[in-house]
Amino acid sequence: RANPPPAPVRGSIMLRLVVASLALRGGPRVASRPLVRMKGSSDSLPSTEDGWLTVLSPNQFAVLRNKATEPSGYSETTPGELEYELKQSTGSKFPDSGVYECAGCGTPLYSAVSKFDSGCGWPAYYEGLPGAIKEVPDADGMRTEIVCSNCNGHLGHVFKGEGFPNPTDERHCVNGISLKYSPEESE
Repeated sequence: RANPPPAPVRGSIMLRLVVASLALRGGPRVASRPLVRMKGSSDSLPSTEDGWLTVLSPNQFAVLRNKATEPSGYSETTPGELEYELKQSTGSKFPDSGVYECAGCGTPLYSAVSKFDSGCGWPAYYEGLPGAIKEVPDADGMRTEIVCSNCNGHLGHVFKGEGFPNPTDERHCVNGISLKYSPEESE
């Protein structure tokens, strides 16, 4: 009699990546839930994973809370997602004004003027708004993760010194699903 395979360990990195990948690539399409405005305070943020599931869509949860990565081009080619909707509403994925806010907590993260075309398949910005983003070295030391400084939601990674012609020579490579666009400038 063969032993059954071991049960996956809840929270294991591999399990989270597989579940997140399935959710983003082939899982049922769930419309993004409305952004819950929690600007400026972490007091009203969910304190449990179950709480975050009431605020975020399954795809947003996979990226923001479990550090998954959406597929390259997902934001631009998927109806309902950031860059697809920007192109539909403004005619461009590079609006001249406005801000990009954290989809988890509503904190303003990037000014629209800092967005640029890096050709990488994900939204790219050369700098965040002051104090809005934390940089956290990945455990392997190869990359630097960027997270929202208010809710610690995973945004993507920052790459420095790649030679992009922008004021900082940085590329914040951000999962579009982690962001919401607001045409109003932040206060």
